[in-house]
This record gives sequence, structure tokens and C-alpha cells, in this order.
Amino acid sequence: MSDLRHALDLTVEYLRALKADGEQYICVSADTLEALNSAPAATDIQSTQLTPRHSPEVTHAPQPAVEGVSAPVPNVTAPPGDKVQAMAELRDRALQCVKCPHLVKSRRNVVFGVGDINAALMFVGEAPGADEDAQGEPFVGAAGQLLTKMIQAMGLSRQGVYIANILKCRPDTPGQSYGNRKPTLEEMKTCIPYLHAQIDVIKPMVLVGLGATAIEGLLGAVGGITKVRGKWQTYRGIPLMPTFHPSYLLHNQALTERRKVWEDMLQVMERMNLPVSDAQRKYFTKS
Repeated sequence: MSDLRHALDLTVEYLRALKADGEQYICVSADTLEALNSAPAATDIQSTQLTPRHSPEVTHAPQPAVEGVSAPVPNVTAPPGDKVQAMAELRDRALQCVKCPHLVKSRRNVVFGVGDINAALMFVGEAPGADEDAQGEPFVGAAGQLLTKMIQAMGLSRQGVYIANILKCRPDTPGQSYGNRKPTLEEMKTCIPYLHAQIDVIKPMVLVGLGATAIEGLLGAVGGITKVRGKWQTYRGIPLMPTFHPSYLLHNQALTERRKVWEDMLQVMERMNLPVSDAQRKYFTKS
């Protein structure tokens, strides 16, 4: 009966999400209707309660527009209470999310986020890759290892910041035996309310957007990452520093490119009033 209760809970949660999205009708096949008509009577399962799990409130609050996507998407509002409870309930909701059936079908894990929920610094990427999907944690592959080193070079630790992606599921790669793909604007638009709620719970002092796709998902079309990289933006009332994705530095290891990203991090450190040594100021410069 517990399996049935869980299945019913998920079904109710899914239907509520569709209703919140503005859906008024759903498609049901003839086979499904026949199966429903032959299902046990309600009295046979009266012990199964259809009370959905407590989850963050869903409202239709305004969101930053993402160019190319106009469909309204509900905003996931973090529940009241302490940060630990709020983030736990938000995480639980994300782990049960079925808004993108094609991603639900292919994902191994929902990659919610990791780090200190009281962090002053939050990094935002685009979407999980294969390594992240396997481990359920963002930025654990080669690019993630480089990000960790960058954080440490700032005098911080991976555990002391917060790391998340706009998309919580790995973009599916039908027909591909390896590699990743860029998330679509529609996928990011659907998933970004979870990131909004994470930001609202954490309330970081500074945000860092990693890569062109993440910046496009956050700010819309800005003409490319090179036009905004290193220039302060504002997102949800918080200073946002756009910079290159660590994977870019893995493919382009020129000292000049590494220096550009480091200069962005120096700006972040100064904005956060972190100490900056002379040695740090000279990182990735020709001696």
C-alpha cells in the first residue's frame, strides 16, 4: 500500500503542478481510461490518503524574462521558517519534479545544489553534465575540479560557498553515446523558479554566473558572454558577476584567458571585502 500511496502522491503533485502552470486539460488514452474504469473502488483504498507532501507555495510572481520563451511559469516560493527547513522542503520538491517528462525519463539524479545555505557567495551554472547526473552534485567533473581550485585560490572553500545550476536535470542526449548538450531556453524557463527560491533562501551577497548559457538564462539575450564578462550586473537585487565557464578554460588554457577570469574573481573578492594579497593580485600574469 505504501507504493500505491507514493504513486498517488506523485500523481496529485504532478496534476497540481500542471494546474499551476495554467493547464486545463490533459490527454488520456483509451487504454488508460479502460484501466481506470476497471481500477478498484475508492472504498478498497480508503486507507490511502491523498494529502500531498508539504511543499513550497506556488504563486505566479513576476520573473525576469528569457528571450524566446513567453509562456507563464509559476514561481516557486521558499516556505517560511528557518533556512534549513526551507531548503530541505525546496529540495524535496525539486527531487519530485516531473515538469519536463523527457528529462525525467533520462535523468539518474536531480542535481539540486550543494554548499553552505548561509554562504555570501553563490555560483550559478547552466545544467548538470554526465558526471553531475551520476553523482547528484553540481560541478564534480573536470570543470568542477577547476572551479574548486578557483574558489580555493580566492581563500574560500567549496563547502563555504553555494553552487547550483539553472537546470536541475541533465539535458537528455538522444542518439548520443557520450557528451552533453546545451539546455534549451524553454527548459531553463521551466526550471529557473527553483533557482530563484534557492537564492531567496540563501540571500548571498554576490552571485557569479558561469558561462554564456547561464548568463543567457539569467539575463536573457545580452549579445554574448564577452560583452558582459567582468561587468557587474544585478539579478534579483543581488550583484551578479558574469564570467567564463570553467570548461572554457579547459579548452583554452591561454594565460590571458585564465587571467580574465581571475580578474573577475578579484572584483568579487573586493565586493565582498575579502582580503586580497599581492600574490593573489599577480596570479596568471607573466613574471
